[in-house]
This record gives sequence, structure tokens and C-alpha cells, in this order.
Amino acid sequence: MNATETLFAPASGFGRAAVAVIRISGPAAHDVLVTLGGRLPTPRRLSLRRLRDPSDGAELDRALVAWFPGPDTYTGEDMGELHLHGGAAVRMRVLATLARLPGCRPAEPGAFTRRAVLNGRMDLAEAEAVADLIDAETEGQRRQALRQLDGALSRQVAAWRAEAIDCLAAAEAALDFADEGDVDDAGLDAALFDRAARLREAIAATLHDGQRGERLREGFTVVLAGAPNSGKSTLLNALSRRDVAIVSDSPGTTRDAIEVRLDLGGLPVLLVDTAGLRETAEPIEAEGIARTRARIDTADLVIALVPPDGTVPELGPTRNPILWVHTKADLFAGSENSRDADLVAVSARTGEGLVTLLDDIQAAAESGLGTGDALITRARHRAALEACVTHLDRLLKGAGGLPELAAEDLRLAVRALGEVAGHVGVEDVLDRLFSGFCIGK
Repeated sequence: MNATETLFAPASGFGRAAVAVIRISGPAAHDVLVTLGGRLPTPRRLSLRRLRDPSDGAELDRALVAWFPGPDTYTGEDMGELHLHGGAAVRMRVLATLARLPGCRPAEPGAFTRRAVLNGRMDLAEAEAVADLIDAETEGQRRQALRQLDGALSRQVAAWRAEAIDCLAAAEAALDFADEGDVDDAGLDAALFDRAARLREAIAATLHDGQRGERLREGFTVVLAGAPNSGKSTLLNALSRRDVAIVSDSPGTTRDAIEVRLDLGGLPVLLVDTAGLRETAEPIEAEGIARTRARIDTADLVIALVPPDGTVPELGPTRNPILWVHTKADLFAGSENSRDADLVAVSARTGEGLVTLLDDIQAAAESGLGTGDALITRARHRAALEACVTHLDRLLKGAGGLPELAAEDLRLAVRALGEVAGHVGVEDVLDRLFSGFCIGK
């Protein structure tokens, strides 16, 4: 990224709207606002301006203009905003005019947040929280993203890293002054290993969270499993309140998984309809059944459906929670099989039991995802903290050994902690993060 370039991009949606916002950031932001609007607005106040194309003086729009002098801005640079009328023609003409101005170029997705990270306005974990906040679909995801953006993970990791650096400094001091008799014969003070052990236990306790943060980001996965014609697709449609799956009396019509996202009590739930479980020689259906079993293995909750004929699905070995449900409850009156009182009974036709089933799913999601207070929300965070624990374990197992090896283990532990907030390896993570980011952020 060339920090001498001034970036611009829409910071609002591309559809027809009352207002379209264009964000400008970089060393030429001041000149851009003056060139288009004639006079620079009072800092941090919206001012009405007639925007004109400098090439021919043609009026572009009557817009509200804001000026934000750096470094106390989102990116840490001088910034400006144009609040235009939201028509596509206005927006495109202003963007085309900006593209012709010296030193200006359109921003790539995530470019503004990238500059904020590189200019020290936020760390990498907080930048990821910005992406999570934009992608949040439920109240729980919103709360978790805001907590990360406020620095919950960053502050804790910074404290751990400061402690690890202190331990490293003590270990390196033992190396530097070993020949002067200032350290004992063992080479390192036992207090250093006590501190390292306490640090290791604190990080390990945080890792033992059931991966609640990652699951809240991605959604609590609920798989509907059962024999063919047990009512999976009908139940999926009833729970989602729309026709997302084809319903047919012919067995084996569902071949691939169909996913529907639900918001239950502010928690994201991914409801998955799957192929009916049975023995088959038909290759496509067999592949669908294999995929069903794979989804059962990775589900957070399996809803096993038992139709009126009493066919119990062969789920196979699974450690995941199972909720057994009688489907087509309205047909049980004429069935030779009686209901099991311990099973939830539902009818997509009459609506019986659907509210109870949704309540049970929500309760399982609340138990699995928690209250959104998990510190770790991405696999990258977990991998870095696990690496830190590994290095500290090696340090503690070699207690009383060579001081040089102890210092190296501590150095690697510090590096692993630094990866969370972006003290090391920041560019690679930024590239991956912003590949799916929105323009203008």
C-alpha cells in the first residue's frame, strides 16, 4: 500500500437511497474538499456545499461535506466525507471526478481499516472485530463484535504479553550476567518458572471455553436427521416459515444439505436439512447420505426425527447432543405406534409443538454459545494462544536446564502472543481479512 496516495470509496450501499456517503482519506483529502467544494468546512461539522467538477465547472451535487484533520481520525490520516444525494448517477459522477484528481485512487476492500491498523489506530484483533460487526446478523454476534472492538481480547493479550516479556527479560539477564555470579547455579531463579506457570494456566483456562466465540460468529449448527419421508424438509419449511426445501412423498428426493439461518433469542442458528438415512445402491443418493453423516459428526445439535410408523434413524456413533422428535403428530391418532412421552411431538400441518421445539433449540444454543463473553472469536486467535501454551509447556518441562533454551522458549511465547494483536505477521493476516471486506471501510 502506498501511504502517499489518497483513497476514496463509497461508505454506504450501492442501491438507490436518500443519501450516499463517500469517504476520502490521505494527504490530499484537504485539497480534494477545497477543489470540489470551494471552501474547507469547520472540522468535524457538516457544511452545505455546491460540488463542482474542476475540469469544466459543472455542478455535481449540493451535498453536506465533513472535514476530519488527522491524526485523530479512523485511519489516522486527514479524512473527508461527502454526503451526496443517493441517486446512482450522482454517486457515479462524483466518483469519476475523484478518480481524475491528482494523487487519488479508488480504495480496495478494507483499505481504510488497513491504514487504521498500520497507523496504530487499532490493532489486528480490533480490525477483525470491525469485520465481524459488519457481518453480524444477530444481537449476540453484534454484542460479541462490539466487545472485541472495545479491546477485550487485546487488553488481556497485552497483559499476558507484558508478563511474558518480563519473564524473558529475567531469563536474558541470567544469560548476560551468568559469569558475574549474580545468578544461582541453576542459572534461572525458580520464581521465573512460577510466573511462567501461572501465565500458562491463565491462557490455558481461556482456551478451555468450548470454542463459544468462534461458534457464535459462525452459527450454532442444528442438523435434521431421519429416515426418508420422516418429515425433515416439511419441518425445515415450518421452522423457517418459508418454502426453502422441496417436499415430496417420494423417498430420497433430498440429496444435498439445505441450510437456513435463524435468529433465536439473538443467537445465530444454522438449520440444516439432510438426505434421508437408509441403505441404497443409488450412487447420488449414497453420496448425499455420506454427507448427512458428515454433517451429523460436526453438528452442535442433532434433531433425530421419528415418524408415525416408528422408524428410528440410524445415526451411527456421535458425541453430539441429540434431540428426539416425533414428526407428523397429527397422524398419530390413526397410527399403530403410540407417542413416546419423552419425545417432543410436532406437526408442521397444525403447528403443534413447533414453539416448544424452537424453545428447545434456543436453549441448546444458549448453553452452547454462552452469553457472548468469550475472548477468543477466531481460529487464528486460538492457534496463536495454543502455540504460546506449547512454548511455555516446553519451558516448564525443561526447568533447571540450559538458560539459553529457556530464553528461546519465552521468546517464542512472546512472539505467539504478539500474533494475536498483530505485533508480528500483520500484513499476511490483513490480506486474508480484507479479501472479503466491504469497500469504504
